[in-house]
Amino acid sequence: MVLEYRDYETAGHTDRVVALAAQFGRRLGLSSAHLDALRWGAYLHDTGKVAIPDEILLKPSKLNADEWAAMKRHSEIGHELLSHIPTLPSTTLDVVLHHHERWDGSGYPHGLAAEGIPLSARLFAFVDVYDALTDERPYKRAWSHEDALAEIQRTAGSHFDPDLTRVFLTLMTQLGPRPRTEAPFTDLPEA
Repeated sequence: MVLEYRDYETAGHTDRVVALAAQFGRRLGLSSAHLDALRWGAYLHDTGKVAIPDEILLKPSKLNADEWAAMKRHSEIGHELLSHIPTLPSTTLDVVLHHHERWDGSGYPHGLAAEGIPLSARLFAFVDVYDALTDERPYKRAWSHEDALAEIQRTAGSHFDPDLTRVFLTLMTQLGPRPRTEAPFTDLPEA
């Protein structure tokens, strides 16, 4: 993906979230077509960041209000760019547009809440947040596997779908922390 050439943290992130989203989707019993669309959504979720200026995207410190507003537009920009591809399923586009929505309605870009957030986006939010927390970034240290899972548990019902939280925490407890040198999670055998 082009974005990986601009933003070094994106390369490993993309590989990891695609693999983990597929595992989570399989755990939830998604159909093969839904899993494929979810994987594409995971792969393309940050496409809109190509339109974010480097001084914002690569800033090694906290973003100010204007910078944060610009960064938050990446999901809408990505959706707009990708919605012109007729072969992309709506599930893929849902992940791109809605992966920053929150269960309590406080997310962006549309402030959707609860089941109003497409399932694929609710599912992908866990994967995206977990990977972001456990990965070192220029502006923060990596959280431990345990601390990331505790944060996800703490925000179940506000950030995350509480029913999906239980499934995600069970899956991640079984997988354990990924080795820091390994990009994707290894697949679990089919159930």
